[in-house]
Amino acid sequence: MREITIGNKKIGADYPIYVIAEGCDNHMGDINVAKEMCRLAKLAGADCIKFQHHLPYEEMLRESPMSDNFEEPLYDFLLKHALKLEDHVELMRYCKEIGIQYMCTPFSLKAAYELDEIGVDAFKIGSGEMTDIPTIKAIAALGKPMIVSTGMCTLEEIQRTYDVLVESGIEFAFTNCLSEYPPKYEDLNLGIIQEMKNRFPKAVIGHSDHTPDLYTCFAAAALGACILEKHVIISKQTPGPDQTVSIDFNDLYHLVDGAHKVEAALGCEKKVNEKEKDIREWAFRSIVSLRPIKAGEKITQEMIWSKRPGTGIPSHKMNEIIGKKAIKDIDENTLLKWEDME
Repeated sequence: MREITIGNKKIGADYPIYVIAEGCDNHMGDINVAKEMCRLAKLAGADCIKFQHHLPYEEMLRESPMSDNFEEPLYDFLLKHALKLEDHVELMRYCKEIGIQYMCTPFSLKAAYELDEIGVDAFKIGSGEMTDIPTIKAIAALGKPMIVSTGMCTLEEIQRTYDVLVESGIEFAFTNCLSEYPPKYEDLNLGIIQEMKNRFPKAVIGHSDHTPDLYTCFAAAALGACILEKHVIISKQTPGPDQTVSIDFNDLYHLVDGAHKVEAALGCEKKVNEKEKDIREWAFRSIVSLRPIKAGEKITQEMIWSKRPGTGIPSHKMNEIIGKKAIKDIDENTLLKWEDME
């Protein structure tokens, strides 16, 4: 059975959906804002709050092309607003204190080594690093569970990373992801979640969502995603590169609540449940007389039909009643009984 363990939580098809609140850089470099995000994520019921560890010089060239969700070069933004390693130490301590899992995405191998040194339980790998096989191998060698996003990637590219991670022997998960900020709903193709479950049997499969609302997360839960990751922000009025793809913590509460309700509803057994049994008694139909029936009369279709409650002879037995003889007078609008006929 495919599963992974992060901290004290097991993640997989036999366990509750694991909800990650992605704090990204919505703290804008303020450790107090980041701590408040941790607190609010805990109150909303999320299993995990995740941040990002950036070392710009290790991560990219200063002249890297800009994404359209940034208003300044990413290198410069990160120099100003990225959390420092000591901030991650403080956040990890605070998360342990309040009882929520801390997780972090390293955007370079050196960042991963630094996070490993401070004792992270697992690594989240962003879509941009999914195809970086040398880095994937080096991080996997640290022996900790990995959750790898798959935005911008083909199934063949995911397969290559899958094979590397299987060979490494670590526990790992893939999250279906679309690296558009925000995405077009027509581009999401959530059905790929089932394809990934079939094609990558040794990976836990989840969904990392960049839409500005909750609908596709609920759909992903219904399709069997074991992990849901969503960008969060304290206020939608806060400027920042991820503002347009983030939900606030009130929405995060509804995401957690709704995802677990969807999850609870995913059984495939059709049966009469205990709470339905009382309702059956009044909601189902029984056979009743439409007019008075005298003793000795042969019962015809015109004399009977079905009405509530369902405590008499079931209406599907109507053909068994027609042609029988009443052995006693039966009043109009009365439930028929087998002992009243022969």
